[in-house]
Amino acid sequence: MAYYRQVGEIPRKRHTQFRTPEGGLYAEELMGVEGFSADSALLYHRHLPTAIVDAVTVEEARGALAPNLPLKPRHFRTPALTWDSSDVDAVTGRRVLFGNADVVIAFVTATAPSPLYRNAAGDELLYVQSGEGVVETIYGALPVAEGDYVVLPTSCTYRVVPGRPMNLLVLEAGGHIGPPKRYLSGKGQFLEHSPYCERDVRGPLEPLIVDGEDVDVLVRHRAGLTRFTYANHPFDVVGWDGCLYPWAFNIRDFEPITGRVHQPPPVHQTFEGPNFVVCSFVPRKVDYHPLSIPVPYNHANVDSDELMFYVGGDYEARKGSGIGIGSLSLHPSGCTHGPQPGAVEASLGVDYFDETAVMVDTFRPLELGEAAVASEDPKYAWSWARRGPDLD
Repeated sequence: MAYYRQVGEIPRKRHTQFRTPEGGLYAEELMGVEGFSADSALLYHRHLPTAIVDAVTVEEARGALAPNLPLKPRHFRTPALTWDSSDVDAVTGRRVLFGNADVVIAFVTATAPSPLYRNAAGDELLYVQSGEGVVETIYGALPVAEGDYVVLPTSCTYRVVPGRPMNLLVLEAGGHIGPPKRYLSGKGQFLEHSPYCERDVRGPLEPLIVDGEDVDVLVRHRAGLTRFTYANHPFDVVGWDGCLYPWAFNIRDFEPITGRVHQPPPVHQTFEGPNFVVCSFVPRKVDYHPLSIPVPYNHANVDSDELMFYVGGDYEARKGSGIGIGSLSLHPSGCTHGPQPGAVEASLGVDYFDETAVMVDTFRPLELGEAAVASEDPKYAWSWARRGPDLD
């Protein structure tokens, strides 16, 4: 995150002696991105964060991705996904829906605490579709609930502890995720035209100290997965400060940008990542020109694939398509898409849309994971014509 926070105890001057009550030195850890030339945080550990006592390769069980062939619009139903166990966690229980060289998109219904985990290959973005719990991190704990986005910076050790079963959409980026640069000043402050600001952002408020020895941490890195065993529990940070830390933002705090006629998708943008963007569609007043057409026009986003996750309300443009809460629609580059038959006329005179959705636009094609194959509605591509190989 681009603005400064201080949590817990820290010395007045960085990189100076900071002693424990027993007289020893706390161990500094500088977490920094872009070769320590951009945002960073300075953490103070009770134990050495370098003290590993074992490392074991963990086999990757995700399976291969398949190209979107034949190329067509697709619809997937996450409520159709099932797991073999009633104890599913938010890390090892993830099932891959889509992916490319820039981002992996997964879904999980988490019912049990996850192992300690660190993604050393890129930032992660969690979206809580339903449920509630706590994301525990080396920086402190973040209580989260329905509608929360959670940004977890690269190499942040964390675990997810559900209070109630949590449906999570997970984005694993190949780089960093943050607010769109056009919403930020040159020094990182949210500008007045931004649809959310610092007051909407939540970070850890106090240290999270957990005692323990020989503690396992699952690490995703550029070459695969490794399970490290640490001499001491990594949640031993007594204080930290800086501009790099996990943070949460609720989709209900996104202030929609509206106009007299239909506004294009960039007004909904909430985050940007490497070769992808994330947008939030929220309940809002819609177009107020006397001859406006509130639902989207037919469109072909020629440079990106558009993935929409429907999480609340009643999505006007998709009525009659079979899409419901928990659905994902994939409209790839190369296909024009738009409102379902009858949706345009039905929208005339409507002044408010009660709908909530998360959209991910990727600038490389999305390929299909095993969870997409397991949850696909084969009839969707033909829903505009109302006839096709799966309908005749």
